[in-house]
Amino acid sequence: MEYTVVLKFARNTPRKLRYVADMIRNKPVPQAQQILKFTSKRAAYFLIKLVNSALANATNKDAEVAAENLKISKITVGDGPAFKRFRAASMGRGVVVKKRTSHVTLTLQTIK
Repeated sequence: MEYTVVLKFARNTPRKLRYVADMIRNKPVPQAQQILKFTSKRAAYFLIKLVNSALANATNKDAEVAAENLKISKITVGDGPAFKRFRAASMGRGVVVKKRTSHVTLTLQTIK
């Protein structure tokens, strides 16, 4: 059985989130939680919350599902909208600074 969760508008760039998401792809949930717990990247904060939420959803739907029997089958990171800010530049100009956001989709699958 598959369980899917979505995180929208994460205030981190997709490139930085993909780096951490690649570390936990196709890993069992307890191992992924340990990896994220000891990863010193800001993206790990968003992903550990997403993994814990997916695990809670799975255990609420099926009471007999345990964390040891689940693995991260799919995790995708997409672009969200960018906040546009302006910064002062030389000769009285303004330069656009994009504050990027991300959408993350995570799918857990039972191990047989």
